[in-house]
Amino acid sequence: MPQSPTAKLAHTPPDGGWGWMVVSGSFISIGFSYSFSKALTVFFKDIQRDFDVSYSEIAWVASIMLATMYAGGPLSGMLVNRFGSRPVTIAGGLMCGLSMVAASFGNSIISLYICIGLIGGLGLSLNLNASLTIISKYFLVRRPLANGLAMTGSPVFLCFLAPLNQYFLSNFGWRGSFLILGALMLHCCVAGALMRPLPSAPVPTVENGSPEGRDAGTQGTKLQSNCWSRVKIVDLSLFRDPGFVIYLIGNSMFFFGAYAPIVFLSSYAVSQGVDEFSAATLLSIMGFVDMFTRPGTGLLANTKWIRPRIQYFLSFAMVFNGTCHLLCPLATSYPSLVVYAAFFGIGFGMVFALIFECLMDIMGPLRFPKAIGLVTIIECCPMLLGPPTAGALVDYYGDHRYLFIMCGAVILTGGLFLFVMNVYNYHRIDKKGKAKDQELQGDDVPQQERALEHMPEEGPQAPGPGGDETGPGATEEDGAMGEDGAMGEDGAMGDHVRRSADDSRKRSQEFHSITI
Repeated sequence: MPQSPTAKLAHTPPDGGWGWMVVSGSFISIGFSYSFSKALTVFFKDIQRDFDVSYSEIAWVASIMLATMYAGGPLSGMLVNRFGSRPVTIAGGLMCGLSMVAASFGNSIISLYICIGLIGGLGLSLNLNASLTIISKYFLVRRPLANGLAMTGSPVFLCFLAPLNQYFLSNFGWRGSFLILGALMLHCCVAGALMRPLPSAPVPTVENGSPEGRDAGTQGTKLQSNCWSRVKIVDLSLFRDPGFVIYLIGNSMFFFGAYAPIVFLSSYAVSQGVDEFSAATLLSIMGFVDMFTRPGTGLLANTKWIRPRIQYFLSFAMVFNGTCHLLCPLATSYPSLVVYAAFFGIGFGMVFALIFECLMDIMGPLRFPKAIGLVTIIECCPMLLGPPTAGALVDYYGDHRYLFIMCGAVILTGGLFLFVMNVYNYHRIDKKGKAKDQELQGDDVPQQERALEHMPEEGPQAPGPGGDETGPGATEEDGAMGEDGAMGEDGAMGDHVRRSADDSRKRSQEFHSITI
């Protein structure tokens, strides 16, 4: 349905101006949202020692935070639609800052689950959704550039937060570091203050001065109904699409093993004799490589060779990522771990550069908003269970290598599953399309046969009363006239059927060319 002129005027993106300040605020907000849970793993070793907890128990902190950040997307979207991006981002920054301050006074691992996992994760969810929404309102033509600049905040912040957290830990301990990080998280409030809402356009009025539409009293009811229609994010009819189900299964397997290697990378490096500061820099190396991998993958995926096969490209990225984790146990020195971190950044960046683009390719722009809401909700479960399961393996075997083998095997299996099932799905779609073409061509054959039956036979015909022949060489007037000067049905019907057959044949050829 086309938008009304008022709606178009109210949402006309300026594509610049203050929008670049909005991008800078989104850069800060998105940077904290995506990198904070990863950089926080630097403190896990000391927290584990102070609280005397297992690897599985400490891994729940990052898992709950990530799962809450993704699961809070629908709630965040509702709040953004109701109040706008600025107050939601400021509220998210306050929640993140207060959660870190409260966690610094925690005396049990349960308090960290609540403060960092639930409260902090919900605050990051508010920041993330509001930042992505405000960019779409300020930019239209330059939206890919604006989104790319804002999303770069994730690897950039990871590069600096990991060694910075290690510096804070060495000088202030994990409790003092949490206080400082709480103050740093308040910069999300400053970022939210930059997200100035666009001015609303005046409502057009008619001659009597009442709002356009004559039903001003029902505008509140219509607005409320529109808001409730946006709440319905979960659309179970999407499961009828085989391509969506294949994508969801493969991605769920990826998210199960994606974050556990990040959570335990520093701990694994320390267990191999690497000092703590050098172990923290491995995350910075990963983030630095990821920073350049994402735009490079986007450019490569946009080429004419990769674009039609982008689903296979995602499968390759997942297989590459899983293979890196399977080879990680061979890295037992700091130089070899640096190589692993670099390849890990390449694989991680490739997957996240393609993951939403592939969903858009499957669902299309109209069904994408509902699909992304359902995907983020379902992916919370493997994201929540992955790191604790990997930590349980470390607790049981006393060795980090098994968690990398498990994560690599799951991700590799997911990539192979995507490849095989996409080959099958595309073959099924092609076979179905060819069957439709053959059915269409088969429908044209009886029409052509019926047309040939009504066409007059070639050769001389029996002469009429006037001695003229009603054969192919005769004129229309002669062929159309029968006995006693009446209109002959064979001649007139033959011309009509021949024209109908020709038109049907042309339509069939045009439809066949469009289908191909």
